[in-house]
Amino acid sequence: MHIRRIPRQTRNRTQVRNRPQTPTRRRTRTRTMAAALLSAAALLGSACSSSDSTSTSASTSAGVARLAALPRSTPSTLDPYYDQKLTWRSCGVPGFQCATMKAPLDYAKPGAGDVRLAVARKQATGKAKPLGSLLVNPGGPGGSAVDYLQQYAGIGYPAEVRARYDMVAVDPRGVARSEPVECLDGPQMDTFTETDMTPDDQRETDQLVAQYKKFAEACGTHSARLLRHVSTVDSARDMDILRAVLGDPKLNYVGASYGTFLGATYAGLFPDRVGRMVLDGAMDPSLTARELNLQQTAGFETAFQSFAEDCAKRADCPLGDKGSTPTQIADNLSTFFTKLDAHPLPTGDPDGRKLTESLGTTGVIAAMYDQAEWERLRDALHAATKENDGAGLLALSDSYYERDPDGRYSNLMFANAAVNCLDLPPAFNGPAQVEKALPGFEKASPVFGPNLAWASLNCTYWPVRATGTPHRIEAKGAAPIVVVGTTRDPATPYRWAQSLAGQLSSARLLTYVGDGHTAYGRGSACIDSAIDTYLLKGTPPTDGKRCS
Repeated sequence: MHIRRIPRQTRNRTQVRNRPQTPTRRRTRTRTMAAALLSAAALLGSACSSSDSTSTSASTSAGVARLAALPRSTPSTLDPYYDQKLTWRSCGVPGFQCATMKAPLDYAKPGAGDVRLAVARKQATGKAKPLGSLLVNPGGPGGSAVDYLQQYAGIGYPAEVRARYDMVAVDPRGVARSEPVECLDGPQMDTFTETDMTPDDQRETDQLVAQYKKFAEACGTHSARLLRHVSTVDSARDMDILRAVLGDPKLNYVGASYGTFLGATYAGLFPDRVGRMVLDGAMDPSLTARELNLQQTAGFETAFQSFAEDCAKRADCPLGDKGSTPTQIADNLSTFFTKLDAHPLPTGDPDGRKLTESLGTTGVIAAMYDQAEWERLRDALHAATKENDGAGLLALSDSYYERDPDGRYSNLMFANAAVNCLDLPPAFNGPAQVEKALPGFEKASPVFGPNLAWASLNCTYWPVRATGTPHRIEAKGAAPIVVVGTTRDPATPYRWAQSLAGQLSSARLLTYVGDGHTAYGRGSACIDSAIDTYLLKGTPPTDGKRCS
């Protein structure tokens, strides 16, 4: 499956304008990845309902449910949460403050217990009239918004924006510092990530299914209390509590990748409380899990074709001679994966790990998020194909999975699965359905299709039934919402931005013609100026505006 997070990076904002962000996550975490291959975690999910009957979806004439707004008046049972006062303290990061916010574990039963959420802020730095709070989310699900704030947004967003807004983030429930979902330990995750994702026979299929079951059972064992209450609807409702606690009448928000689904869900539930909202690298909540995965597979193929065309122009292309066609380069990569399947490469890893086909595929896809990583990928592929050294691709895969040099994994993969498997019913009910769907996935991407089809099996064995279904989000009555799409985005295909903009009643579609995942802060002065003007002056771009 795929996680949807924006890339971490170490460059400041000025540098970003001159060079696109990197798609892998460096250990000096500064910007969280918004989308990348996650052969271990869950589907691109959506949520349209919670256990609270007031948030159930209504039917539309097209036969697809729509997200119904919650009543404008807040239930008195939630008053203790909306009336709470945050106690701000030092985070240990200069310029930032942290606090803990309480939310009901179950919105249908507010008295049944709380969940504690980590909040961080950096107060506005300017002397001009403040514009309130600007909440940011980097996607995932599972990406730490607090990390993103402290390591990128709070120091890397334009100075003009940071001068007028208190920059704020909350780790969603189940993520990072907010009562994190836990599943496998480090060695178990190593086994999980190394498992063959393109089984050739029944024995390998059984091994893959066993790993999915083990992952799911571990999450159910270690996170039983929280697992039913980490849906996107739950987190969107948490954001409204935070809005009120911060004293803001409207929610100002910038969300990337999965963060667009979170923001759109908020708009659907609370349309009258939408302030200035930017949804960058948009998702389409009206699709089923299988449709999402299939269309994202095609998105990765689009990105790979751009990489292959660029590689073919270079004398150092490790997958072909200068002048090779993209098809030849794709065939050579497929051949390399086949060889890895039979003979994993040494990596020099202190834990003795070798580069398997699964890890190698993850490493390649991780580099598809931004053309700035293509050179690194070429170097890694050269080492693997010419020097029998898999260390470079393993490093790309490790950065994707957030595995540190000591063999520890972050909570990212666990939270990602927990949210996605709750937000949508599984794409497949078992291996037989995957096998039947393989031709469609292979057509969408001859290189990555089989891997991504089998990756879609994860939620099949989840211990908690999904509460969400595909739905439209209209958010009637909301203030203008800027939806941003990139034409060759690998993880959130451009058609998703077009679809979401068509659903939201007040959307303005802003298009970046180019490669990579998400657009804001990627080097386009046109995109950045349009979004900055909207955030600072409230003037949205013209619907349909295109930038390069």
